[in-house]
Amino acid sequence: MAYTCSHARQVRTVAPRTLGCEECLAEGMTWFHLRLCRECGHVGCCDQSEGKHATKHFRATDHPIIEGYDPPEGWGWCFVDEGFVDLPSQTPQNGAIPRYY
Repeated sequence: MAYTCSHARQVRTVAPRTLGCEECLAEGMTWFHLRLCRECGHVGCCDQSEGKHATKHFRATDHPIIEGYDPPEGWGWCFVDEGFVDLPSQTPQNGAIPRYY
């Protein structure tokens, strides 16, 4: 069940910075699902992916809220509270995202 955590105020309307995981694209790696940072627009791969770049982004920046971005999943997650978060909107994708799984 989703709830509104104390970090929900940090959720922004963002533009995804890349069409895929930023680090995986730069390093030639593959990903399974993508997560979008709802504070800055960083696109990272999920923890089922080898790089786990969305979690690494959180640890480096303390940006707590991500969105299940690709495939569009319509949920938010707070890394700090380890719970689902109601998002005010779903971020539209910026074109076709390459599939790497």
